[in-house]
Amino acid sequence: MRVVVAGSSGLIGTALVAALRRDGHEVIRLVRRPAAARDEFSWDPARADLDQRALRDADAVVNLCGASIGRRRWTGSYKQELRDSRITPTDVLAAAVASAGIPTLVNASGAHYYGGDTGDRVITETSPAGTGFLASLCRDWEAATRPAAEAGARTVLLRSAVVMSRQGGMLAMLRPLYSLGLGGRLGNGRQYMPWISLDDEIGGILFALTHPTVSGPVNMVGPAPVTNAEFNRAMGRVLHRPTPLVVPAFAMRAALGEFAQEAILHGPRAIPTVLEEAGYAFRHPTIGAALAAAIGRDEG
Repeated sequence: MRVVVAGSSGLIGTALVAALRRDGHEVIRLVRRPAAARDEFSWDPARADLDQRALRDADAVVNLCGASIGRRRWTGSYKQELRDSRITPTDVLAAAVASAGIPTLVNASGAHYYGGDTGDRVITETSPAGTGFLASLCRDWEAATRPAAEAGARTVLLRSAVVMSRQGGMLAMLRPLYSLGLGGRLGNGRQYMPWISLDDEIGGILFALTHPTVSGPVNMVGPAPVTNAEFNRAMGRVLHRPTPLVVPAFAMRAALGEFAQEAILHGPRAIPTVLEEAGYAFRHPTIGAALAAAIGRDEG
C-alpha cells in the first residue's frame, strides 16, 4: 500500500512509519516545514494548503495530528489549541480524501469520547458520547471526517487510550517517580484508566489499514481494563518498588485543574470490541504485560 501519514513525528507516528516500512508499504509523510526528504511533502493545515501530489495513488491516509492534552494546564487559549490542532488538520485531510477518491482514512480520536464519569459500566464502540471538554473535543474531531465518509471512503476512528511506551508519554513521566518509591494512587483509585501498549496501538492501526471490514469507531484500548489503583500496583510489581502514596483528588484538581478532573480522576471502562471481533490478537493483553514490555522488566 501507499500510505500518507500526517503527524508522523510523534510517538505513535514514528513507530507507525517504521512498522509500515518494515511490512513493505510505501510511506509519504506530511510535514509542517520545508520538505527535506524524498518521502516528505510540506503542508499547512491552518491555510488548507496541501500539495495534491502527496495524495497521488494513495491507498490510505492516516491522520495522527494533535497537541498533547497533558502538556500544560488547560487555559482557554490552550483548549482552543487542542481543538485547532486536531479539527483543522482533519477538516483538510477529509476534504482531500474525498476529492482524490482515496479509499481509506484512518483518523485519531480518544477514549475520552465517552466522557470520564461512566463508573463501572462497560464501554464499547456503540456507547454514546459523554459530556465535558474532552468528550466534546473527540465528538467534533470525529465529525470533521464526515466529508471523507460521505464520499465513500472507509473511515476508521481510533479512540485511543493512554499508550504505554518507554519512548515518551505518561509512562516516561511516571517511571522516575515510581523508581524512587514515590508512586501512588491518584484520588480514590477506583476510576478506570484506559491503556494500550505501543505495540498494540501500532498493531491495531496496521490491522485497521489491512482489514477492510474494520470501519467507524475502534476502541484502541487493552482488553483488560484496570482502575488507577490496579495500575498503581502493577507499576510497583514491574519496578519492584513500594507504591505507598496517595495523591488526594483535591490536590490533583488544585495542581492541574480541569485536566485532572476529566483525564486523571475519571476514565471509561472501555473494551476493544471491534478489534477483537475482527480477529485482532493483542500482543500485550494485560497491564502487567504492557508495562513489562515498555519498561523492559518481568511482570513481577
